[in-house]
Parts: sequence; C-alpha cells; structure tokens
Amino acid sequence: MRLKSLLILLITTLLLAPLLSHGQLQHIPLDSTSGLKISKQAPNPEVHLNFPNINKIAYYRDQKKLSAIQKLEKRKQYDRVLPLLESYVTSFGIQNFYKDTYLLWRLGQLFERTGRKDEAKELYRLVLKHHRTDARGVYSYYDSLEQNTKNYYVPLDYYYELVEYRKSIATFKPPKGVYLNMGNSINSTYEDYGPAINSENEVFIFTSKRNLQGLNGRANEDLYFSKYNDGYWEDAQSFGKPINSIYNEGSACLSRDGKTLYFARCESPDGYGNCDIYIARMGEDGKWGNITNLGPNVNSSAWDSQPTLSRNEDTLYFASDRLGGFGLSDLYFTYKTKNGWAPAQNLGPTINTRESEVSPFFHPKYQVLYFSSRGQLYNFGDFDIYKTYKVQGHWQEPRNIGPLVNGRGSEYYFTIDADSRNLYYARSEADDLQNLDLFSFPLPMEAHPLAVTKVQGILTDSLTNKPLSGIVSIIDLDNGIEVSSKYLRPDGSFEFDLIDNSRYMLMIQGPDFFTIEREIALQQDTSFQLMTTLIDYSIPMVFENIEFDPNMSEIKENMKPILDDVALFLIDHPTFRLEIAGHTDGAGDKDFNLVLSQNRADAIRQYIESRVNMVQGRIDAIGYGSTKPIKEEKTAEDRKINRRVEFRLIKPEKPERGFK
Repeated sequence: MRLKSLLILLITTLLLAPLLSHGQLQHIPLDSTSGLKISKQAPNPEVHLNFPNINKIAYYRDQKKLSAIQKLEKRKQYDRVLPLLESYVTSFGIQNFYKDTYLLWRLGQLFERTGRKDEAKELYRLVLKHHRTDARGVYSYYDSLEQNTKNYYVPLDYYYELVEYRKSIATFKPPKGVYLNMGNSINSTYEDYGPAINSENEVFIFTSKRNLQGLNGRANEDLYFSKYNDGYWEDAQSFGKPINSIYNEGSACLSRDGKTLYFARCESPDGYGNCDIYIARMGEDGKWGNITNLGPNVNSSAWDSQPTLSRNEDTLYFASDRLGGFGLSDLYFTYKTKNGWAPAQNLGPTINTRESEVSPFFHPKYQVLYFSSRGQLYNFGDFDIYKTYKVQGHWQEPRNIGPLVNGRGSEYYFTIDADSRNLYYARSEADDLQNLDLFSFPLPMEAHPLAVTKVQGILTDSLTNKPLSGIVSIIDLDNGIEVSSKYLRPDGSFEFDLIDNSRYMLMIQGPDFFTIEREIALQQDTSFQLMTTLIDYSIPMVFENIEFDPNMSEIKENMKPILDDVALFLIDHPTFRLEIAGHTDGAGDKDFNLVLSQNRADAIRQYIESRVNMVQGRIDAIGYGSTKPIKEEKTAEDRKINRRVEFRLIKPEKPERGFK
C-alpha cells in the first residue's frame, strides 16, 4: 500500500510544525512530501488597464492609427504593434467595447505572447463580457486558461448530502442550515423585494406589489417597513403618505442617522424619465416630508433606480437603463459636491457587461460593492449576486458569492446587516421567475466582506506527483459561517477566501484516500504538514496500531483513532463496503486461534458500526486464524507480522457521486 503526504500552510514566513498522520502502515516509510500550500494575503491590486474616455466620449476612432497597426500586423512586427494597439484600446469609449471587441482580443493575444498574462486575462474577460456575436471559441480558450484557477463548486444538493453525513462526526459542529423565507410577516402572495436595513439592524425596509390600487388599475409598488422585536420581525407596515403615492415607489435605502430616505418613484409628473431617484427627510416630529427629485445630474429620461450609499455617504450608486451604457442596464455613481450631486458616471467595463447589472448594495462599513448581474462570467442561474472590492481606485474583478445564495433562478436586491451576520435578498424559483419573495440567510463565507485571506492548496500523489480528485470543505468553527464545498481543480489545487484571525476545519475527501481533517487557525504565520493514506484497492491495509493483547479481543484505546478514520471513510463514501480479516500467528491451538481471530474481527466491526449510523451488511468480518500467514515463523518478529488485521475497502463498480 502507498502513502500520500501533504504540505500545508505557507503564510508569509514559514514556521516548522510537526507531521500529523492518520495512522502509519507497516513497512512504509513516511519520508515523502507534496504540495498543499495555504497562503494568507489581502486582496492584492489586480492588473488593470485604464480607460479614461469611458465617461467622456461615446466612441473612439482614429483611422490613421488603425491603418498603421494593420500594416505592422501584416509585416508581423508585433513588438511595434503592441504599444500602438495598447494606446488605441485604452482610448476606448463605451461603444468600442461592443463594436471593436476584436481589438481587445488581439491586444490580449499580444500581451500573452510577451508574458503579460494577467493583463491578457483581463482583456479576454472584457471580450466575454461585451461581445455581441458568437464567442464560443473565446469562451473555450479562456476556460482552458482558467481551469486551474476557477472554482468548481459542488452542486448544492450534493453539498447538503455531505452536511448530513458530517452530522454524525463529533469533532466539530456541522455548518448552519439553508436560506429561510422571511415568512408571512414580511412576504405576501405578491412580489416582495428590494430589502434594506438600518444601521442598528432594527428596521427592515422593502418594496411590495401587494397594494392593488395603483395607477391605471395596475398593482402599485409601495415601500413597507418592519421592526425587529424580541427576536422576530413584526408585521410589515406601509410607509404611507407622502412617501407612498398613486405612483410606484421602491428600492429605498436609509442614511446612517435614519433621517434621510433615498428611494425610487416611477411615472411621477415631476420626474425626468420612467423612474427617478428621490430623497425624503424626517422632520423633528418624526414624520417624513420634503420629498425632492435628485435632479438631472443623477436622473435621466430612462429608468433610474435602486440607490445605495457609500459608507461615508458622499457617493451614491444606482442602476439605470439610460442610453449610452454597456448593456441593457448598467451601474452608475454620483458624488456630492458643493453645488449638489455631480453628473452621474458609468462604473465601467469591469462591472458592467452587455447584459444587465442591477441592485447595487454598498457595505455600510467596508469598501465592498455587491450587485446582481446576468452578464458576468460563471453564472449559476439567470441573475447572480457578485461582490467587488475597490483597491487603489480600481474595482476588482467581481466574484460570484457562491451557490449557497445563487441558485438556478434569479437573485436580486441583496443587502447585509451592519454586523455582517445575515444577508437579505429577493429570489425566485427557476420555474417561476416572477414570484419574488424575501429570504434571509446566515452570511456565507463567499459573501462576507472580510473574506480576503486567500487559502490555497494543491493535492498530489507523493509517489507519482499526479493530482488527485476529491472535495474540499471548510467549516468556520468560530462563527458557523457556511463555506461552499469545492472540487479539486484538474491540477489538484483549490482556493478559498477566508477571514483572518479565525479558526477553521479543513477537510479533503476523495475516493482513493482517507479523509484529511485538520483545524486551521489563521492567526499567525505558520506551516505544517499532513499525512493521509492513498488506497490501493488490490492490497489490504494493515495498520501497526491494530494489535490486540495476547488471547484477547477487546478494542484498545490506541486502536480507536485508526478505526475512527475507517468509520469516517465509510461515512464519506456511503456506497463502499468494508471487509475485515482477522489473523493470528501459528502458536497455540488452531481452533482457538480461529475463534479468537473471528472475535477480533467482530469486535472491530461492532466498534465501527457503533461510531456511525451504518446500514447492515456493509461490513464483513472474517476470522482466518493462522491459516494465511505472511511469513514463515522463525522469529518473534515473524509471528508479530502474522498477527494482524487486514482491511479491504471494496469500491463500487460505478464511481461515487460528486467525485470527478
């Protein structure tokens, strides 16, 4: 039988730590290591091209420069093409991104051939976000570049099966449950969406179509609120007049002091377009009034809605489908000046795509923007929620917040409480995209604003250096925050973004090795190594630690960690079977040895079955006595080798679900 070992945790500076083994096998040296690295780092600034013309001109074209680039291309003078093409592309206006997408692709190719791979990938992503023709070849090529860097999430239904298996393990608490509908006190039989929560987490605001007395006989969108009382949200109440009117109101957010309400109103006579953004102020008597349109610098002749404030309340982000954007609807921002709000600007080609971006939410404490999109890369469903960090003035590539929130349907209108404990959002089922309800959920790790400590690893066979397949799970032991399980990538690597100064349980499960389980404390620079057993199913496993007292069949304490690992493997692999074979040496009565070996095999079977809820018949226990010696017994050491218990794991004919 072979061993595979893992090198774990490389964090800034390396500190030596002991080797951990889940049981050593007879006659197998433990001297090989291979790579599972974990590194801690903040969100490093990504490589970004600047496009200074985005909010200045609609379209850039210089035929003279294009002709010069084309001539150099024909001559294959690529070293001269690159600086000219880079200068041309960085002069792009918004229309260039869908009219001249091929130039983005060509510049990416030149970057890649000159070793500027990060910049090349950025350009390929822009091509995929903004193309308006068939781009299957680009998708395929980019996917090949990213196969060892992208996330391979475990399907959600299988993830919850893993959680159920894990509930029988006592070493840590299983993660918390699934998303929860906020119930009848908030939701109605009509569409409910657009959540916002005040800075004290005690007032919940949302939009609803439950008022059927709308303009021209249509259902009216109104703003509602609910107060948190004794652990429950009270029955929702309408804001009433003057906030709500015969026109449509919704998508509100509050200032930190709770005295200014930003919201959208549609089809109002004083509006500039379909929907506009307004503010209302609370008077000294606690009543809302002084409702004001934010004016033409913010609002357009189109749809403008879904406002959210920056943490300093000096910048307002919102969604709009005004002409001149990248796609069907884009995200925009405006900021306060001495004379009021500045003219709104597009957030640019990294955030916005040829499709729709909506529902921005700026975290109340951190420089993190969340939004819903159907045009970013690797969507799980129709609209998914993403987060992006602003680092050194640039928005980073948006990250999908994972399948614990984003399902096969659409997710919109995302908000987080000030303590970053719970999220609130509207979602629809895949087969009923119009039936929006509000849901709450303990904030998953992928969505957490402080999840910026990168944990990276690679799992390989120490003998062949080939990557292994399996599933990686991480549990937040301090907070119970969900972390979506992921498949190992084709090269055996994985990556998670976690919260610094926290404790985690790392587990790696695979079809051909015992589960690796290790607590990680991301609180200091450290490194350590792990060992696990790579299973050769044609050879029975023999553990040194499994040795009974003479003529006895009672399980000893030093056996239990090994047997627990075997039980854990059977939990993680519910279709596998186990055969336990007991053997004695040749000393003594043969009939007695036969009974003794059977009793020992039965004792092991009973112990494993007692540790887990095991279906009967998965474990066969057979005593062979002294009938199958490994060595001729000339010495005491020979007799010790023959006194053994062999474990043979029987793999199902078809691969288990979930492992690639």
